[in-house]
Amino acid sequence: MTRPIVWALGVTAAAAIWGIGLAERFQRPAAENATIATQLGERAVTPVVRSGQSTLTLFADAQGHYSTDAVIDGKRLHMLIDTGATACAFTYEDAERAGLRVGERDFRVPIQTANGTILAALVRIPEIRIGTITVQGVNGMVMPRGRLSTSLLGMSFLKRLNEFNMSSGRLTLRG
Repeated sequence: MTRPIVWALGVTAAAAIWGIGLAERFQRPAAENATIATQLGERAVTPVVRSGQSTLTLFADAQGHYSTDAVIDGKRLHMLIDTGATACAFTYEDAERAGLRVGERDFRVPIQTANGTILAALVRIPEIRIGTITVQGVNGMVMPRGRLSTSLLGMSFLKRLNEFNMSSGRLTLRG
């Protein structure tokens, strides 16, 4: 009886520690981000929502899911809106197409999925645009080849909007 409880507490503690570490990684100070960007030869990206009061309304499909096309680095990707996903998650193939290059050694962040734990690669997307809404400096992750069927537009994008509301088969996003 105590063995399952101890196991559950261990898993919970590991998830909490991982979550804190991930949050710290995603919330680097702007100066540190600029330093890292300079070291990588990139322009520092200020994480702000650029569009003023842009509104986009999406309608649920027959299964009740919301999806949209997102533009990243000029490439259009079909993405499923997932309020249960902490961050945007990309299939390996979509990430390559959008210029989010990762190597085998980048897959080192453990992610718990319905099918078990996998290792993902963290990325920072300079800009994601859906309709007239643009968000810059979005944190995300790339999944190993074959481990995700559709890229997910998660909370690292959605929480940066002014508002999002789901009601009567409609998802309204306001930038």
